[in-house]
Amino acid sequence: MKKISATVALALLGSASLFAGQYNIDTSHSTVGFKVKHMMISDVSGKFDTFNGSFEYDEKTKTLKSLSGNIQTASINTANEKRDGHLKSPELFDAQKYPQITFALEKVKGDNAYGKLTMHGVTKNVVLDLENNGMIKDPWGNQRVGLGLSGKINRKDYGITWNTVLEAGGVAIGETVKLDIQLEGILAK
Repeated sequence: MKKISATVALALLGSASLFAGQYNIDTSHSTVGFKVKHMMISDVSGKFDTFNGSFEYDEKTKTLKSLSGNIQTASINTANEKRDGHLKSPELFDAQKYPQITFALEKVKGDNAYGKLTMHGVTKNVVLDLENNGMIKDPWGNQRVGLGLSGKINRKDYGITWNTVLEAGGVAIGETVKLDIQLEGILAK
């Protein structure tokens, strides 16, 4: 009787991921973006041009099961070459010393994604808003899933502390960074 119970338990555990698929992030249809205050009065937008990752999505329950991603720090792009050079420098991201930013999902609860973000050699727990945009079959027969992640982090929590005080008061760069990540994944074959 114990053998039957163990077999049934294994079958039930296996069926939990029976409908889950592994998706590779389609970087040509995804964006890893951010905004940060400049001189306390406006937001400067940027993105990272080079990244990759994958996620597991349960097609039956339409839920995200896992997600991991890697971002190349030196691919930061704010559409201003001088500013991007400063962002990559040891004063800020120190892209040569810390070439990657990583994210690993730990759990999803409701509309929140809980995970670990590692940047500038520091790992912190983060909670991001999760938008599940659903699943489709594209015109070429690929199955795709769209996800959105957004939230805020404090760059000082990651040791990115450089700033300059403005003559009129305030600082050049805000501490709060707004994240806006749009992912489109293709089911691995």
